[in-house]
Amino acid sequence: MEEAKYENAMQIILHAGDAKSSALMAVDAAAEGDFAAAEDHLRESQEEMHAAHETQLSLIQGEASGQHVEVNVILVHAQDHLTMAIMASDLAERMVEMYRRMAKLEAGA
Repeated sequence: MEEAKYENAMQIILHAGDAKSSALMAVDAAAEGDFAAAEDHLRESQEEMHAAHETQLSLIQGEASGQHVEVNVILVHAQDHLTMAIMASDLAERMVEMYRRMAKLEAGA
């Protein structure tokens, strides 16, 4: 197996997985009322997402410049991870805001 062929896919999987984990930790922190930690986790999630996107962009730019990118199961799996990480991150941001609003309502009750 040519390791170089799978390196970009594995980098996308790594960073997307870390992005998703950080997003879920943000929701957990917000549920506990720790909004500073939630914001830190959201920031980490975005940083990991950016790293995954950079790797994906390098593949896209390479393909656009004529370098063939072999589509294999690992690359498809990597794209799936990135898609799920994006969804988790988007939902986590909304859920943190929801928990923040709930905390304000409970404090005023």
